[in-house]
Amino acid sequence: MSDPVLELAERGRALLPEERARLVDMLLVSLEESAPPEVAEAWDSEIARRIAAHRAGEVEIYDLEDVLAQARLLAP
Repeated sequence: MSDPVLELAERGRALLPEERARLVDMLLVSLEESAPPEVAEAWDSEIARRIAAHRAGEVEIYDLEDVLAQARLLAP
């Protein structure tokens, strides 16, 4: 019995890097499209809430380099 996913992955490895990147993007978009509408709406609301909180100065902002340095200490 053949595994179609494994076969597709093997065929995908033969593509040029930019073609593989395009394929990955297309597959990821297809996953987003299959999300129920209420999930997309919930994420849209959450994103809007976070942007508003940021603009209102209600959240603490961290420098990326500081966050990464802290993460490296936790998981070297």
